[in-house]
Amino acid sequence: MANPTIISCAVTGNITSVESTPYLPVTPEQIANSCLEAVRAGAAIVHIHVRHPDGRPSMELQHYREVVDRLRAADEDVIINLTTGPGGRFVPGEPEPSIAGPGTTLLPPERRVEHIAALRPEICSLDFNTMYSGSSVVINTPRNLGIMADIIREAGVRPELEVFDTGDIQLANQFIQEGRIDAPALFQIVLGVRYGAIATPETLAYMKSLLPAKSHWAAFGIGRWEFPMLAQAWLLGGHVRVGLEDNIYLEKGVLAKSNAELVHKAVRILKELGGSIATPGETREILGIKKQPPR
Repeated sequence: MANPTIISCAVTGNITSVESTPYLPVTPEQIANSCLEAVRAGAAIVHIHVRHPDGRPSMELQHYREVVDRLRAADEDVIINLTTGPGGRFVPGEPEPSIAGPGTTLLPPERRVEHIAALRPEICSLDFNTMYSGSSVVINTPRNLGIMADIIREAGVRPELEVFDTGDIQLANQFIQEGRIDAPALFQIVLGVRYGAIATPETLAYMKSLLPAKSHWAAFGIGRWEFPMLAQAWLLGGHVRVGLEDNIYLEKGVLAKSNAELVHKAVRILKELGGSIATPGETREILGIKKQPPR
């Protein structure tokens, strides 16, 4: 019998805006409550970015700490997955592109994972992409990724390797071969980001074929591709992700009023396809992770 399917919920991200949807959680309390609602709906993992109270993306340790403390104090069992993506964007200046322009967030790798060392979640993302995104270039050099991977390992945290194209998988595979990341690794395949891997069944099948044998993996699509790629990931034997970070619509023209609504729809689709949903306990067993005690 196949393992049950793990649902991750990416509750807020750093690109979705309060202007695009009034239902986006932004304060630590709102983010934590949205995570718990998603867990009650069927998610086992919650993927967390944090925000300033006005909705702007944040990297403040105090914001991460409040969300994590609230989740660890809750009655619900939940697997916490903190992002390490922020701090990697470069905007070429005008007229001199070698000088950082407004909107640049590029930071030393140690700064991008200080909340991981401090809070020790069970999982954290580790983005392997270097690509053009919006008006900026996301930069994740092998050197910086190596530093981040080492700090994540020292903290006892399981890295989730986010890959946006086939070259990212090649780099991640090199890290695994060199022993910088333990096998079997946990991959998250990202589809539908402009100038990244396109959201088609053929693309997902090819990217999955490049993963090392016995890897754990999930995939998700951005925007209108969220649910088609959810179904495709399940058909190929993978786990899935939904959430307001990736898509704000429940169906065409209908805003999702919560992350829980998106999770409920994911549960329904997976069950109608013949799947079953992993609990947090089953997810820890599948991925080989231990529950982190309160700190």
